[in-house]
Amino acid sequence: MPSYRWPEELPCYQEARRFRIAVADLCMLLPKTEEYRLKDQMLRAARSVTANIAEGFGRHHHQENIQFCRQARGSLIEMRDHLNTAADEGFVENVQVGDVLKMLESSLASLNGYLVYLKNCASDSKLKQSPINN
Repeated sequence: MPSYRWPEELPCYQEARRFRIAVADLCMLLPKTEEYRLKDQMLRAARSVTANIAEGFGRHHHQENIQFCRQARGSLIEMRDHLNTAADEGFVENVQVGDVLKMLESSLASLNGYLVYLKNCASDSKLKQSPINN
């Protein structure tokens, strides 16, 4: 894996960013009555994904980074429910939600791949520090 200097360089961050922008666009379609209800929750959850990936990246410790990525993954799953709610309550068309759900799934797959990489790095790091290997 290439060495990254900034979280914006991570493919999982890039996917999550595109997803966050799509959610913001979708939120513009919600009725005014949902301004401080569903819209606010959707925006917060979508923003949480990129924010947690970035914060974990800045920790420079695999285990901490993994924990922040797990938080990001939780926010993606939360967003799935918010998108279902928006469709179920007739605020947006199923087609529009479907497009954003595809982006969510892509973002989730990329994030899961990054988590596997981090877990492998954490395992390798533990092996290198093990007194058995010295």
